[in-house]
Amino acid sequence: MKTYNKRPIYLDKIRPFMGKDIIKVLIGQRRVGKSYVLFQIIDELKQSFGVREDQIIYVNKELNEFDTISDYNDLLSYIKKDNSKEKRYVFIDEIQDIVNFEKALRDLQTLGNYDIYISGSNANMLSSEIATYLTGRYIEFEIFPLNYREFLDFHTLKNSKESFLSYMKFGGLPYLKNLKLEEDIVYDYIKSVYNTILLKDIVIRYGIRNIDFLNKLIYYLGDNIGSLFSANSISQYLKSQKVEIGTNVVLEYLHYITSVFLVNKVKRQEIIGKKIFEINDKFYFSDVGIRNAILGGYRQFDISKIIENLVFLHFKALGYQIHIGKNKTKEIDFIVQKGSDIKYIQVCYLLVDESTRQREFGNLLEIKDNYEKIVLSMDDFISGDYMGIKHYNLVEYLSRE
Repeated sequence: MKTYNKRPIYLDKIRPFMGKDIIKVLIGQRRVGKSYVLFQIIDELKQSFGVREDQIIYVNKELNEFDTISDYNDLLSYIKKDNSKEKRYVFIDEIQDIVNFEKALRDLQTLGNYDIYISGSNANMLSSEIATYLTGRYIEFEIFPLNYREFLDFHTLKNSKESFLSYMKFGGLPYLKNLKLEEDIVYDYIKSVYNTILLKDIVIRYGIRNIDFLNKLIYYLGDNIGSLFSANSISQYLKSQKVEIGTNVVLEYLHYITSVFLVNKVKRQEIIGKKIFEINDKFYFSDVGIRNAILGGYRQFDISKIIENLVFLHFKALGYQIHIGKNKTKEIDFIVQKGSDIKYIQVCYLLVDESTRQREFGNLLEIKDNYEKIVLSMDDFISGDYMGIKHYNLVEYLSRE
């Protein structure tokens, strides 16, 4: 049996639905490890549920052997070819490449003897039309690159400043465990992943013609992690750079970029009243390694942006809803919420002086409720709690959560 580094953060979420009559949908950017998770589900079904190898049907649209499966009829014919009434466990990787796949899923689910798991790299794969076909019959699990704790596990590293620097430089694509963590080697691989996302998932799928603008926009997003901006402000900036692109086109391209999980849009929320603002969002990359590769490599002066992005990904992978906090004139880096669990998070590279300390802690002190308030920084000396606000070393916090 092939061995894989376990990702319990996802397996624990999926396990309660294994064997149940509901379609399990794994979504996320290409190469973040959706296939790894599918293989681990297969292993668990065999070990814990007594499922036999001949009960498993696996289709991967990235493999040439499945090129003949182009639409839902092909898919149905392939899955139903043995005419067995015994329960079958169906796994379909990158299902968005099969035309009208939702029709096949509905038919299989109606038959009642199929336990179905699918993965896809496009948020629109379950558009309103598809969701109508599968109303109440599916559940989504978003898969992210490795968090820091997983990164240490995959690369058999101990938690250290050097290990965290590697994580900041290269990000968390699982395949990196097979490569030497050297910049030339890693960034060559990461660039190939990025080019595949750009070409296959955006340019071809959406019929993009202005590839130069698409690259400029993605570069701009990478260069401005943690900054508030709108489609209009992006358009105005580009005009200042002699790139004449209207606001509607910017909005369109932002939709394409977020739909393939390359970047994540985060909206602002008013702390008092909980109003969600419709303009001035922030964008964070699903993988900081891809972000760094796009910008030409790791840049030490970007460390504040990178750690903010990593904290976003950490809580996102744990299943938290995330907003940027607005408290009158003050901004809180993140409000993270999962059910009744709410935390306010400030992220800072170093608390270098009293004014920085006052800003990071002061913004949280002005929030008059009893939810957990946390400052994360990379200071070696951590002062402990300050007036009820918890202060943690960022690296230690990410390594244990």
